[in-house]
Amino acid sequence: MTVDTTGGNGGQSRMSLDHQPPGPPLLTGPGQSDFLSTPAAKKSAADTIETHLEPDTKKSGNHADESTEAAVKAFGPHDGHGWATSGALKKAHQTWSEQVQALMNRLGGEKSALRGTNSLFFHTDLGVYGDIKRPGSSLDLY
Repeated sequence: MTVDTTGGNGGQSRMSLDHQPPGPPLLTGPGQSDFLSTPAAKKSAADTIETHLEPDTKKSGNHADESTEAAVKAFGPHDGHGWATSGALKKAHQTWSEQVQALMNRLGGEKSALRGTNSLFFHTDLGVYGDIKRPGSSLDLY
């Protein structure tokens, strides 16, 4: 079925509903795939996490620790009186620290996953090969 989508003005735009577009090509062998990354790209991404993202995130978290501690001290009680801001900053800083730690854990997990992907695929392929390999038959001897 073909439908004119130009509003009947006879233009070139047409939509066909009687078939589907072709699917993606199948994998053809080692090193050829439709994956969005290669083993080298995964290694590069894992290295970037390790050499830049993790250290920079930790450094930023530590900087926030120092700044917040100074502010908490400045707003804290002096001579028995202090600002309510001090307690709020402590609470916000605790939440910040938990979020930084969660991000560090996530980055570590992503790095580990990127480095483990190739071996996972390799071992999965070996397992599938073992499962589909045709067992020997006594008729093969003839």
